[in-house]
Amino acid sequence: MDISSIRINYSQKTLDIADVLTEPIAQFEVWLKEAIAAEALEPTAMVLSTVHDQVPSSRVVLLKDLKEGGFVFFTNYDSKKGQDMANTQYAALNFFWPELERQVRIVGKVKKCSQELSDGYFHSRPANSRVGAWTSPQSSVIADRQWLEDREAYFKKQFADNAIPRPENWGGYVVEPFEIEFWQGRPSRLHDRLKYRLENNQWIIERLAP
Repeated sequence: MDISSIRINYSQKTLDIADVLTEPIAQFEVWLKEAIAAEALEPTAMVLSTVHDQVPSSRVVLLKDLKEGGFVFFTNYDSKKGQDMANTQYAALNFFWPELERQVRIVGKVKKCSQELSDGYFHSRPANSRVGAWTSPQSSVIADRQWLEDREAYFKKQFADNAIPRPENWGGYVVEPFEIEFWQGRPSRLHDRLKYRLENNQWIIERLAP
């Protein structure tokens, strides 16, 4: 299979410092709204990258809010990513919206969200998703699919007549950015790249070479 010749010449939009807001999260909200309006597939999907013993690891998670100073998502604290973030306190995010020929890269410090935010989101989830949070020992080796289904059935029975509480090992994280790059595809691979970097609590905007 020859994939070396697969390429798209991006040409939809441009990006200049004069076009963007002074605060990167506000600018991100503008782009996110445009991605939703363009009916991008999974517009809130983002690649979360963490590091353990100098080895990077990535997976796709969903952005669920822009609160507490950054980008909020929810997961199992005991998962691989949860353990990585506990050890390093840093993470990177990457959004890609091919429908708009855009990408956003984020680097920041990560911490757990408030219990109130985690509780509020957990109780807004469908009941089966709440049961799923109890069911899965995320990232652990399990015997087979049947083990998982049996465990799900157990918790469904346990909570059949009761409210489903949030597990102590499940909740939100917020990535508080100190660097955000906005990337707009352009012809001939001469893309537009604007980087916001935090310096002395002020955002500096710089243009990067493609």
